[in-house]
Amino acid sequence: MFKYLKNDLPASLVVFFVALPLCLGIALASGAPLFSGLIAGIIGGIVVGSLSGSKIGVSGPAAGLAAIVLTAIAELGGYQNFLVAVVLGGVIQILFGFLKAGVIGYYFPSSVIKGMLTGIGIIIILKQIPHFFGYDAEPEGADSFLEVSGENTFSAILNISDHIILGSMLLGIIGLIIILVWDNVLSKKAKFFKIIQGPLVAVVIGIIFYVLTQSNASLAIAESHLVSVPVPDDASSFINQFSFPNFSAITNLQVWVVAFTIALVASLETLLCVEATDKLDPHKSVTPTNRELLAQGTGNILSGLVGGLPITQVIVRSSANIQSGGRTKLSTIIHGFLLLISVILIPKLLNMIPLSVLAAILLVVGYKLAKPQLFKKMYALGWKQFVPYIVTVVGIVFTDLLVGIGLGLLVGIVVILLKSYQNSHFLHIEDKSNGKHKIKMTLAEEVTFFNKGAILKELDSLPRDTYLELDLLKTRYLDNDIIEILEDFLFKAQERNIDIKLVSKRGIEENPSSFIKFFRERPKSPISLS
Repeated sequence: MFKYLKNDLPASLVVFFVALPLCLGIALASGAPLFSGLIAGIIGGIVVGSLSGSKIGVSGPAAGLAAIVLTAIAELGGYQNFLVAVVLGGVIQILFGFLKAGVIGYYFPSSVIKGMLTGIGIIIILKQIPHFFGYDAEPEGADSFLEVSGENTFSAILNISDHIILGSMLLGIIGLIIILVWDNVLSKKAKFFKIIQGPLVAVVIGIIFYVLTQSNASLAIAESHLVSVPVPDDASSFINQFSFPNFSAITNLQVWVVAFTIALVASLETLLCVEATDKLDPHKSVTPTNRELLAQGTGNILSGLVGGLPITQVIVRSSANIQSGGRTKLSTIIHGFLLLISVILIPKLLNMIPLSVLAAILLVVGYKLAKPQLFKKMYALGWKQFVPYIVTVVGIVFTDLLVGIGLGLLVGIVVILLKSYQNSHFLHIEDKSNGKHKIKMTLAEEVTFFNKGAILKELDSLPRDTYLELDLLKTRYLDNDIIEILEDFLFKAQERNIDIKLVSKRGIEENPSSFIKFFRERPKSPISLS
């Protein structure tokens, strides 16, 4: 695991700077103590990161649960009663893991997952623009269209001109320039600029700027526009920041309803994030979803026991990890330790970081998730992919994450049902081993995203040194999700010494390059082999 420390350590610093304001902002939006967000971030990094099978996924408090937490605290009569629901929610998640409910994540079409990534990227950009200019009415980490301040995503942007803080705006611009120049120019010049990341430099410049301009009437940045980590006076006051569940509330039926809601929503967000991060991962790792539910459940039990918010795997921090070059779970674990050490040793220094410079970091993360080229690519795949994709994007921007994904999934199912019917024998495996493993895999006439979980499982379970014959002679319809699975499998097949022969109406292909070409030169949307 330490083999990639040179990649993981710089990535963990970037994830730390992204996670810090989000942990605090989500706690604020949830109506919970600020320290509860940090607890969830620390446990999500160290505990869940250690137990998870994901190499690049990062866990912590999620904005998607903020509204549920805010309502539940009021309904259950206090935060300590709510913590009982968090603990029970973790237990239910572990039960989900043992029941192998993780397979649910495979039944979300690729177009919806990509729409989720793009939608989150756009939301990050739109939500960070006010912070970039010093308008900090909305807590960091919020993702709903309607804001707690009474505004919405777009009205907040339109009202920026009345709330610009000159120092914050100037620092945001400086930070953005530093990050862009570092990423696009300096990182290509020398290894030093890859080890020391641009966001770290931007944050250091931000602290220096804040200190030097405190006495300047026009450039000074007020405390309300800085990170706000709780600062304990001594060891006892630090310990007093922890809250503990009131287990006498366990007999309250409403506590169990909230617990099940947390478990269901947190598990769904986690599984969606797992799908998304695996797609973003340049090394095409496949995260074991049932193990992920067990890890998340354990994390939520511990978080609830010491006063933390509910935990899920989160796409913003995970994508920042990937974009910064993180290779193993060590980057996630280190980011958790950085949160822990910093809130104990240097909370006052953290409180000198202007929110505008962190907004600059998040703007770059958002752009990389929602690049314009992705819209063009999805359009080129045809309407069956583009319509669910764009519905998901619009739904996320104008409602929230879960509603947007639900709308995209609904449209995706309708599109598939219009063009396909379920085939009960979509996959046939025949073992022809004689010395070297020889497997024949026959796909049915129509293969859709409903079948991708089983196909992914079979391909991932193939042993090393296998000779795979993939028979598409009877296949007339091959969905884009299945094509992507096969493309990703080519990358892993080379590492596992798996030879592939493709049999189709186009002939027999044994050359891997021809095999790749067969899929990449496909027509719009799914392959029609009839």
